[in-house]
Amino acid sequence: MIRHGVPEVAGIGVIGCGKICDEYLSNLNVYPGVKVLACADIVESKARATAKRHGVPRTVSPKCILSDPDVDIILNLTIPTAHADVTLAAIRSGKHVYSEKPLATHRTAGAAIMEASRRHGVHVGCAPDTFLGGGLQTCRRLIDSGVIGQPIGATAFMMNHGPESWHPDPAFFYQSGGGPMFDMGPYYLSALINLIGPIRRVSGALGSAFSERTVTSTPRSGDVIPVEVPTHVTALLEFSNGAIGTLITSFDVWGSDLPKIEVYGTEGSLSGPDPNKFSGPVRIHHKDDAGWRDLPLSHAEGGRGLGVTELAASIRMQQRSRTDAELAFHVLDVMVALHESAERGRHVNLESTCHRPSAIPAGLVDGEFGG
Repeated sequence: MIRHGVPEVAGIGVIGCGKICDEYLSNLNVYPGVKVLACADIVESKARATAKRHGVPRTVSPKCILSDPDVDIILNLTIPTAHADVTLAAIRSGKHVYSEKPLATHRTAGAAIMEASRRHGVHVGCAPDTFLGGGLQTCRRLIDSGVIGQPIGATAFMMNHGPESWHPDPAFFYQSGGGPMFDMGPYYLSALINLIGPIRRVSGALGSAFSERTVTSTPRSGDVIPVEVPTHVTALLEFSNGAIGTLITSFDVWGSDLPKIEVYGTEGSLSGPDPNKFSGPVRIHHKDDAGWRDLPLSHAEGGRGLGVTELAASIRMQQRSRTDAELAFHVLDVMVALHESAERGRHVNLESTCHRPSAIPAGLVDGEFGG
């Protein structure tokens, strides 16, 4: 039971002012029902600069933000290996939390978060929130309305050559808790679970084509990063409803024309947008069609920070958040199980499951979610 509610406008405190923070704050300044009150970072100058750019009232230390009585929700934008520790500290301080993905880098830490949130009566949400956007919610509406019949399969591909060409500090992508599956897999897995439902069994194959990476982005251009994690991951996903999916995430590929995500049904096929984006395109190939058709979005597009706003709204309405820790833990369980499958050379049955997130009603304005 959630013991701590939030006011009509929930106060947000940010911990971690890295690259993704600007995207969040640009949208949270305009979404209804939330207001960013404070920024914190272990590098104080980064917090000050971020607060100044976005008109955030104050800069405080990570410790002080946890005791700020005006902060209702901690937005945890730290690096992946710090997610669990920061989230647990916030929970123990009686704060609701919305964390960047993944929820944690190990099952034990993810389970500890879920137990602590129950014990302290607070709510934990977790990125990604892209599946709340207009593109994937349009896909969800089409599937729920039976346009493609019963889903029987899916494919999803995230294929590029890694973040060292654009991220200012990309080393953590190639360390424990990184790699293409832990970095980008949550987008694709959350999208598939939203469209089809939870996953019951997986098998995986892993590889690394390059033992080190040379940074070409500033300010670390020329630095050499050792690769400590798999950088090409192929997954077979068996969904609880009987559908079968294939997912490949890779930092080893120079170019690819594969679709981002497709769902196949008994009556037709659906092509969805990049699960890292909030918009379209959305296309359908019904059994009676001569080819693919483009469809308009049925929902507002949205943007980064939508999940924080949805979490605050869900707490007020006393209902399950669409991005709750149960979903995030199931995604984490899938990713860990894929690596275990590859190491053991066999299928892995999942012990976790989750509710399929409820669909967002069509016709709402950006930042509203309905009951």
